[in-house]
Formats: sequence, C-alpha cells, structure tokens
Amino acid sequence: MEIMSEFENPDTDLDGEEEVQPWWKNPLNRVILGAALLIGLLAFGYRWGNSNGGEEFNKVDVGFLQDMRVHHEQAVTMSMLYIESATDTDPLLREIAREIIVDQSIDNGRMIQLLRIFGEPEANETDIGMAWMSMSSPLELMPGMATDEELRLLASASGDEADNLFIELMIAHHEGGIHMAEYAMSNADNDEVVKMATGTVAAQQSEIIDLEKQRK
Repeated sequence: MEIMSEFENPDTDLDGEEEVQPWWKNPLNRVILGAALLIGLLAFGYRWGNSNGGEEFNKVDVGFLQDMRVHHEQAVTMSMLYIESATDTDPLLREIAREIIVDQSIDNGRMIQLLRIFGEPEANETDIGMAWMSMSSPLELMPGMATDEELRLLASASGDEADNLFIELMIAHHEGGIHMAEYAMSNADNDEVVKMATGTVAAQQSEIIDLEKQRK
C-alpha cells in the first residue's frame, strides 16, 4: 500500500499542477479574518460604551463589567472552537455560535470603555471573581465556565457529539451569566450597566431556548 508522504501536497492534482484554493479556505486567512472581525466588534462596542456611559457607579457595576467580560470571552472562545475545530456540525448551531461571537464581542467593547470612564481597571486583576455579589470564586470556576478539558473535547469532537457538547456547555454558560446579570440588574448603580445586564438576561434566555431546540 502506498503511503502519502507528510511533505506531499494533497492539493496537487495528478498532472503535478498545484490546485489553487479559494482564499477563504486557507486556514491562516480564516484566522486573520476572525481576529480582524473581533477587533472591529470590540471597537464598535467601545465606541458605543463611550457615547452612553454615565459617571455614577458602585462596586457592583465595576465587578459585573470585569467578571462578565471574562465570562463573555470564554463564550466567544467556545463558539470559535465549535465553528473552526469541530467537524460535520449543524448549520443552525453554527449560526447561533456566530451570533454569540458578534454579540458578546460588542458587549466586551462596551465593558472596556465603561470601565475606562469609571477610571477602573479594564480587567479583574485578581484570580477571584464575583466578590461584588458576595459569592467569591476563582475566575475559572465562576458559574457556567467550561474547564480546559471540556474545551479540548469540544475542539476535537465531530457531528452530533460536537453539537450536543456545544449545546450543553453553552446552556450552562448562559445560565451562569444570567445569574450574574440578574444580580447586577438589581444592585448596579449605573444606568448603562443596568441596561447591559438586562439585555444580557434577555439575549441569553432566548439563546437557551434556541439551543434546546437543536438537541439531537
């Protein structure tokens, strides 16, 4: 049995001519485009936060923005892993994942700018989250956060297994985010933060319903 050399180009045809792939199929180009998209979304959210933020805030406003930013970043990571790494996955679930990337990246830009307006650090500078809601926890153990092992499993999964794992992880993630946002809705002082927390609850409750519909 003939074994293909690891140095042999699988995109070369039988006549020895290299087949030129469309630019969007090149993995490097897709990574570059993804990074550019995230930067653009963050900038959009940053500008929005700058135009709407007020000066009144308390520790809940600051803690919510810092910790929800960490939470959102993992949701974006999970969605990108599912889209780019998991194979033979459901088109509707991939669309939900893209919406999560867009929406939560915009939110993160808003969070960064509001924290700057408040004169507070853009990120939680400790390893402890949720102290602002009297539920101190290591950041990586905040409600709904996936473990490194779960992220590795998602990246290597395929088909229905990948779909169901993404659904399971993202529903748990959203439920944890809703728990944090509901506290901020009742205890934050800044109108823009309250509005953001309210929007987070509504959006993630809706996405949970959509995710549940796609269970295999």
